[in-house]
Formats: sequence, structure tokens, C-alpha cells
Amino acid sequence: MKHIKLFSILFVVLAAMQIRADESNMPIAVPRPNLLDSMPNVEVVQDSTVALLLQGVMDGRREWIEIDGYRVQVYSSNQQQYAKSEALELETKLKEVVSHTVYVQYASPFWKVRIGDFRTADEAKEYKKLFVQQFPNMVGETYIVRDKIQVLQ
Repeated sequence: MKHIKLFSILFVVLAAMQIRADESNMPIAVPRPNLLDSMPNVEVVQDSTVALLLQGVMDGRREWIEIDGYRVQVYSSNQQQYAKSEALELETKLKEVVSHTVYVQYASPFWKVRIGDFRTADEAKEYKKLFVQQFPNMVGETYIVRDKIQVLQ
């Protein structure tokens, strides 16, 4: 009798866990980004956790905040005739090949291109190492810098 009761409780708990797991993998309606309107054959496939985070941002339950962190700086120039256009051109190229957000910043007199929102210096170091492996010609201009970063609250 004891065993039957124990198995019954275990069955109910496992069934509840399975129902919860199934719910977490349910598709969540997230609006298709406007950027993809010109690309009808593109399908966005993402983990349900990403959809939950995005839904939280869209319905106002979560928001982006700025905190102290690190970025990987890959360009800096004060050559006013060329720096802005070079920074914007580099940003466009990098957005196509890197998985982190690319930022163009202007702090007089310098135009800078920085990548990522890393909470720790170790995360930034790891990314820098991967970046210079992919772009060895940029190793001399690539640094880890402290910066305000964007994170979800």
C-alpha cells in the first residue's frame, strides 16, 4: 500500500513536470521584425526562452538598463575626414559576421567601434581572443574597454 501511494505521488509530480516542460516549449507569438518584411523566405527560429525574454520587453515587464561592464574596441580614430565613414563602414561589415551588438560611438575627437555587452572582463577577454582569431589583421587595434553596457532587467 505504501509503495502504491509513493508511486502515485511520483507519477503526479512527473506528470506535472512534463506539462510544465511542454508549456515552456510552446510557441509564443512574437511579431515578425520589420527588417524581415523584404525577405519573405527568411524564417526566424529561436529557443522559447528567447521568445519569453522578447515578449517581456515588448509588453513592458522587462526593460533594457545600463550598467558598468566591458566591450571589445576594434577601431578608434580622430582623423576627422575619414573616421566617421570608416567607423560606419566597419560597423556595417561587422554586423554581418559577429554575433554581438556592434556600437559606433563618438567621443570628441574620436570615432570608436565597440562590440558586445560583457558583464565581466573575462567574458570580454574570451570574445577578444575569438575576434582576433577571425580578424588577425585587427589585433593591433583590438582592446578591452570599460563601458556602460545594455542588459535586460
